[in-house]
Amino acid sequence: MKYHEMTKNYIFREFECGLTVEQAAELCLKTVRTVKEWDKGKTIPPECKRLMRMTKGRELSPSEQWEQFKMHYDRLELPTGQLVTAQQVLTGIALLEIGSEPDQVTMTKILRYVRAIIQTKI
Repeated sequence: MKYHEMTKNYIFREFECGLTVEQAAELCLKTVRTVKEWDKGKTIPPECKRLMRMTKGRELSPSEQWEQFKMHYDRLELPTGQLVTAQQVLTGIALLEIGSEPDQVTMTKILRYVRAIIQTKI
């Protein structure tokens, strides 16, 4: 597609979501012809746009509480920009649930080690 022919829909599908025409068609249960019409400027249905965003990790939920959270392959990007694994999320929740006074000392030490490990990976 030539530069002057690029529409907002084409840029959205190709560059923001990283989907080919065929991938978008399969994902949205539409024909390739329909997706090509979107690329030319025809309105993309809102449910298809949301599905395209969600598939590529651009949006987790329509809820405002999850607005700045994104998925990057196997990691969750926090609003702070930090990428965390599922194991890190589960470990954090487990530590918060423990919550007794002696365990808080242990939790503090564990978190220090976790931060040190993260710093070595960076």
